[in-house]
Amino acid sequence: MKVVIQRVQRASVAIDGQVHGAIDKGYLVLLGVGHEDDEKTADRIVKKMINLRIFSDENGKTNLSLKDVGGALLVVSQFTLYADCSHGNRPGFTNAAKPDHANALYEYFVSKCREQVDRVETGVFGADMKVELVNDGPFTIILE
Repeated sequence: MKVVIQRVQRASVAIDGQVHGAIDKGYLVLLGVGHEDDEKTADRIVKKMINLRIFSDENGKTNLSLKDVGGALLVVSQFTLYADCSHGNRPGFTNAAKPDHANALYEYFVSKCREQVDRVETGVFGADMKVELVNDGPFTIILE
């Protein structure tokens, strides 16, 4: 599982010109699922992500978690995180999980996030999505 976490002031995802999910302060989470991933992998990444201390405290130190600041999540599936660009110029995606497996883990990941975060918005698995964000920092973390 590969997760790109971007600390944002705001983010949204639109499908066919209509906003499907939007948040203010929090994380935009791009989620890719690999063949070997399972619920245990998702549990580990959700726990780590929720507890990351990457928001500033009153002294300007990155010392606060998503929960501490009442932040929200926008979770978007992105199989292209598993792109293999080692041969030629056209990326290969054979390292990404098959859609049924990836979608099941994406839904599981979102459900685990909703157990811990008050506001969790999503894209739609497999849809053509337009993502907009205002990266705060910028601050971007990659978890695997």
